[in-house]
Amino acid sequence: MVGGGCIGTSAAYHLAAAGAGKVLLLERAEDLGTGSTGACAGGFRHQFSSRVNIELSLASVPMITRFTAQHGLPLDVCQDGYLFLIRSERSWREYRAAAELQRSLGVEVELLTPGEAAALIPGIDREGLIGATFGPKDGIADPSGLTQGYAKLARRAGAEIRTRVAVRSVAAARGRVAGVATSDGDVSAPVVVSAAGPWARALAATAGVELPLEPVPRQVVVTGPFPGRSTKRTLVIDAETSFYFHREGPGVLMGMGGKHEQASFDTRVDERFIAEQLLPTAVRVFPPLAEAELRRRWCGLYEMTPDRHPVIGEAAGVSGLYLANGFSGHGFQHSPIVGKLLAELIVEGAARSVDITSLGLGRFARGEFIPEHHVV
Repeated sequence: MVGGGCIGTSAAYHLAAAGAGKVLLLERAEDLGTGSTGACAGGFRHQFSSRVNIELSLASVPMITRFTAQHGLPLDVCQDGYLFLIRSERSWREYRAAAELQRSLGVEVELLTPGEAAALIPGIDREGLIGATFGPKDGIADPSGLTQGYAKLARRAGAEIRTRVAVRSVAAARGRVAGVATSDGDVSAPVVVSAAGPWARALAATAGVELPLEPVPRQVVVTGPFPGRSTKRTLVIDAETSFYFHREGPGVLMGMGGKHEQASFDTRVDERFIAEQLLPTAVRVFPPLAEAELRRRWCGLYEMTPDRHPVIGEAAGVSGLYLANGFSGHGFQHSPIVGKLLAELIVEGAARSVDITSLGLGRFARGEFIPEHHVV
């Protein structure tokens, strides 16, 4: 297992619990969950536009909300919902169609008028607002808590976890995995699972596998307290700009995608983007933020595929190499079920909990992209 974020630790636990044999997780950093997992906003939702993403959420969200009850480990979870604000007729048609699909699969989702949206989150700007969608079972959970929780469960089940070990390449011979080369020496293994996040493309290339994935930096800002801050932890998204915010401690956590995002591993805080794009949008969408003091800033990496869906499954041409990459901002919320699906694939020979045949790597070569319009 390569990568100690939420995907990697979930997979390590589920593999060990399923009797996969000796399970070894390798993480290059000093601590687990310090990459993309540690920089994410912690949201989970059912409001996607593709069937497979909705089905992944339907399977995964209960594993998050019931984590403490099932495993006896603490996890901070809040279900105050996701609110998408829609300001164009075209987007409103798309979001209404997505809501119909969500409802057909059993998701609870509401279509709100501008007045109902403003009543739910007082202070949002209603200018140009056509409507909103609200998922009351969506919410926020602690990424570190889930990652460390799965790591503890994995160790209990017999898995070994090593940090400060960088995996440099995947060894393969005659079309089959033989192990990995690491900063601590070679490790022989008949199965290698890549949960390497934004670095997965380079790792796959060492085994001769072309993985279309790019790292995209995303800026996150946390404020101090200010008048008009919502009392709820509802995650609010302005669909037109992708700006989002939710209450975090005494203030709010907020971020957004850039208009001209460039692939990069640069995780330095972009003060110009924050000052010229994020903050003006923030104040326009939620005017009370004009009085907020900025307390913390950081930058994390999204691992983006061309169709904004992950690659989950065995790499064609390299038997024993399994990929769980390219979640495009949705990795944390889908990590519980993805770990289980990997265990099913490896131990049972097929994924049974969710049909993920559409998420194989070969779809890109065949041109069978799966559009996801609700990327935040």
